[in-house]
Amino acid sequence: MPSLSLSRARLPATVEVDVVDEYGEPRRQAIAAERPLTLYLNRREIVTLMTLGADPEALVVGYLRNQGLLGALEDLTAVHVDWEVEAAAVVTRHLPDDLEARLGQRTVTTGCGQGTVFGRLLEATALTPLPATQLPQSVLYALLERLNDFNETYKSAGAVHGCALCRQAEVLDFVEDVGRHNAVDTLAGRQWLAAAGVGGVASASADLFYTTGRLTSEMVLKVAQMGISVLVSRSGVTQKGVELASRFGVLLIARAKGRHFQAIHADARLVLDAVPPRRPGDRARAKA
Repeated sequence: MPSLSLSRARLPATVEVDVVDEYGEPRRQAIAAERPLTLYLNRREIVTLMTLGADPEALVVGYLRNQGLLGALEDLTAVHVDWEVEAAAVVTRHLPDDLEARLGQRTVTTGCGQGTVFGRLLEATALTPLPATQLPQSVLYALLERLNDFNETYKSAGAVHGCALCRQAEVLDFVEDVGRHNAVDTLAGRQWLAAAGVGGVASASADLFYTTGRLTSEMVLKVAQMGISVLVSRSGVTQKGVELASRFGVLLIARAKGRHFQAIHADARLVLDAVPPRRPGDRARAKA
């Protein structure tokens, strides 16, 4: 791959403010450091993202990748972030021939921290069903326990979402941001940059994606673009998310908390090897 110029513009994920608690006592409290970052592609203004700024280079690369505005990693020549002007400049060798048409077609989505998908990406006609990955129930439980060791920003400040690239029960990479789509875009960017030998972790072997946010159509689409066919969330799922998951062969695990979950499109892919004992009230809730 040709050389890539990549800045390293890191900022703290939290800042402290003065608050008064319910007892009238003043104290310092960490809050999520939400910042605007305007993305320019070959000097063309694309979008302004609201982000923590923990890994902005990966965020903008992943955003362009997931929006279909950057077709190949080899086209990427430079990424520069300047927080003084709150801007990220990305330089590529090629732009999509239909760039203006794509930018003119915007679908307002349910995604927090982003809310727009360009170029009718939800149609995603180029994607084919992914190879099926099996998920043992015991592996899911082990992963959920390991994820408790993450969420550092959420634990100290709240107001953020977390996403993780995983290989079965192993957490390969974890990102927090003010929007779940910023987090998944950052991981997508890191995945590509790592493949180019520019920072990142070896996440190419990831076969499972975890998010704290709901499983909407655009979340399923982005994970499918990363070549991952198991998507887990502690939140719920939408109808369009279910439809796209069926189309791309993505196993959805929704409302995954403790020993409870709801598997969709499980077929023979979910291996029930750790069925928990029923507790009082479980059967009644299932009937309801």
